[in-house]
Formats: sequence, C-alpha cells, structure tokens
Amino acid sequence: MGFRTIQIAYGVIVVIFLLAPIAAILPLAFTDSIFLSYPMSGFSLRWFEELSAREAWRRSIVNSLVIGSSAAILSTVIGTMAALGLRSRALPFAGLLRTMFVLPMVVPAVVLGVGMQILYARMGLASSYLGVIIAHSVLCVPFVVVTVSASLVGINPTIERAASSLGASPLAVFRQVTLPLALPGVISGMVFAFATSLDEVVITLFVAGPNQRTLARQMFSSLRENISPAIAAAALLLIVGTLCLAALAFYLRWRREREMRPGS
Repeated sequence: MGFRTIQIAYGVIVVIFLLAPIAAILPLAFTDSIFLSYPMSGFSLRWFEELSAREAWRRSIVNSLVIGSSAAILSTVIGTMAALGLRSRALPFAGLLRTMFVLPMVVPAVVLGVGMQILYARMGLASSYLGVIIAHSVLCVPFVVVTVSASLVGINPTIERAASSLGASPLAVFRQVTLPLALPGVISGMVFAFATSLDEVVITLFVAGPNQRTLARQMFSSLRENISPAIAAAALLLIVGTLCLAALAFYLRWRREREMRPGS
C-alpha cells in the first residue's frame, strides 16, 4: 500500500468522522414520529410545517436572516478595512494589532458574552437588535480579516504602484485594482461571517432579548424544554443554507479567477 493510498484513506476516515453526526440527525427531520429515534416509522414534512406555523420558529428564522446579514455586511466592511491597514509595512505594532483582531476567535464565548452584557447595560444596548448585530460582528470580523489578508498577500504591489503612477487616487486604486483582486477573499469572509452569525448561540443568550431570539437560540431553548424533530428540521435548514452560500462563494471565486486568467 503506497503512501498516497494511506493519505486518501486517512482523509476519507476523517471526513466520515466529521459528517457522521450530521448524517445521523438530518434524516430525522423527515420522520412522522414525535421522537428523535431510529428506525423511522414513516416519512413526513410535518416538522417543516411546524417551523412555518409556529410564531416562535418563524420569528427566529427572520431574526437570524436579519441579524446574520447585517453582521456579515458590517464585519466585512470592518474586516476588509482592517486587513488593508494591517497590510502596510509602515504600521507600528502590526503583529500586535493583528492579534487583537483575531482574539474573538480564541477568547471563550462566555467571557465575551458576560463582558458585552455588562457593557450593553451601561450603553443602553441590552436586548436590542443593534446590540446583537454588533456582538455577532465582533465574532465575525476575525474570519474576514484572515480571508482578506490571505487574498491581499497574493496581490503584486507593483500593480497598485503602477496605477498610482498613472494618476489614480488612492480611492481609485482601491476601487479599480485592489478590491477586484481581493474580491474572492472578501466574498469568502462574508460567507464565513454569515455562517458564524447563524450558528452563534452563547453570546446571543447574554445580549439578546425575547424579540431578538435567533434560530440557533430557539433550537437551544427547544432542546431544554422538549426534544422535538423540529430541531432536526431547523438544523437541516441551517446546513442547507450554509452550503448554498458556500457554493455561491466558490462559484463567484472560480468565475473571478477565470476572468483574471490571461487570454480568458
């Protein structure tokens, strides 16, 4: 058995290990039973109908879309600007600042949640949509910074200097040269940010009120009150939505790279 075969086998085992829990729970979204158990007694769409019929589930889905979209846009703007600033070699303490932007990825969510709850209580942002959006954006910014920074590394600085030497203003260089070249990283960062916001539940428990209950928080509350196949149906919606966004980002990135190839 060759080394290449061992690598492939190891990769397949890891993928199966990661996807097995998802593959085990998602089919239960289509069960006609009120219990999450195998074997399934029959096929039904009743739990998807419950998601659309119950006010709590409907509101949580709308809240997730509104908060997730807003947090993705806000974090993409902030993260892209941060990546551009950290790109400068003249920036003092660039390594320290980069670490500060990535900290929300490693700091425990409970610590962030408690800190934001105390801060929001003093600022009057507790139990508000703006507060939840800002909190989710804090978590999403690191993903944007990492992906955009990776795209900026692949940009040849001489291209931007050439545009500047031809009389383009810094804003024009960014809009017509830098941003188009870094667009795949920006799109990927936005997708990661949106997916992170959809999945976030710990910080939402600290900063959101009853009217800002997201789908992830509704699923968490339902698990505490009553384990229902509706949770599997909601999980299926989250996973399918995330996969669609990832596929869209991959397609846009592939199309952009194809357009940038010489002779295309």
